[in-house]
Amino acid sequence: CPTLGTTSSALNGMSMGLATTFVLVCSNVVISLIKNLIPDMVRIPAFIVVIASFVTALQMCMQAFVPDIYATLGLFIPLIVVNCIILGRAEALPVKRSGAFVFDGVGMGLGFTIALTVLGAVREILGTGKIFGLEVWPEDYGMLMFVLAPGAFIVLGYLIAIVNKLKKA
Repeated sequence: CPTLGTTSSALNGMSMGLATTFVLVCSNVVISLIKNLIPDMVRIPAFIVVIASFVTALQMCMQAFVPDIYATLGLFIPLIVVNCIILGRAEALPVKRSGAFVFDGVGMGLGFTIALTVLGAVREILGTGKIFGLEVWPEDYGMLMFVLAPGAFIVLGYLIAIVNKLKKA
């Protein structure tokens, strides 16, 4: 839901992707440093505390330094804590292997950022006729549906179909 909720524009998608990348990389580093100190029975709650700490710091920084983006994404930023990508990577990589966790965090985060930016760009172009605020065609030709929630599902479905078709080719 945060993915679809925040990608009404390319800028929003990119901002949420970069925010997630920051949390992913920082939490991977800290979890890899404390992995031997955490007992197995409290491993997941400890990971969530680490991730939540970075999300809180990110939220405060965004509120202070980029209030316009924070006003748009503010509701969805706390949901980064329960993002499956972050928790899954925290569970898989820093705990089991050492060394590659930073590169994994950057790679996974940038891939997520690209996906959100593309989804937001397509929705923004079809909905408003703009991309990153630059007019591609007059707004009168835009379709409001693509800026709203149903448009997110439609665009996501078509993007997945295109990717699957390209994989088979």
